[in-house]
Amino acid sequence: MLGLPIIVVITIISNILISSIGFRNGSFFNKYSFKVGKIIDGEQIRMFSSGFLHVDFNHLLFNMLSLYFFAGYVVNSIGEEKFLALYFTSLYLGNYVSLKYHENERNYTAVGASGAVTGVVYSAVLLYPEMQLAFLFFPIPLPGYIMATLYLIYTLYGMKKQQDNIGHTAHFGGAISGLLATIAFQPDVLYNSALTLGILVFTIIIAGYFFKK
Repeated sequence: MLGLPIIVVITIISNILISSIGFRNGSFFNKYSFKVGKIIDGEQIRMFSSGFLHVDFNHLLFNMLSLYFFAGYVVNSIGEEKFLALYFTSLYLGNYVSLKYHENERNYTAVGASGAVTGVVYSAVLLYPEMQLAFLFFPIPLPGYIMATLYLIYTLYGMKKQQDNIGHTAHFGGAISGLLATIAFQPDVLYNSALTLGILVFTIIIAGYFFKK
């Protein structure tokens, strides 16, 4: 994939391959998806394995495009090893928030790299506060922090609807993890990106308010 760090390419390919198996094999999908009851009973592997499964092609495409556009910024700033640490920490913390949020719903099931991807998106925006993004359906470039905010709004909408198996709740935990990991790995963002950090934290606080049941 053009210009992407090798670790990002490996991450994207891993998601595509494992998700493809899940699309074709229901037993595989059920064995490794995020399911509250199974995790509480000790199947902790699901906290990570569910992050490489997706509901359908569109779900996979959305997450992989997000990695394609944002992950390179993070790797170029903090390196491959710290990128992996941020990715898997965001994945785990995102699923941990989901576990706590749905702990009384033993049959609740979800899949997706949502927590990890949101952590990467928030990290990239914090590391590059001047980032501008545009899309085909909206060609006017927007600041990265606005895109991150819209991403979280989509999360809140999905959490309220809860009509699919997409791990919307994990986006919230992933955003927090992404910011904390970025600050830990690159402390100078506290003053180089203070305004952007404030905006991102504010969006999370607002999300946290609506996040309550």
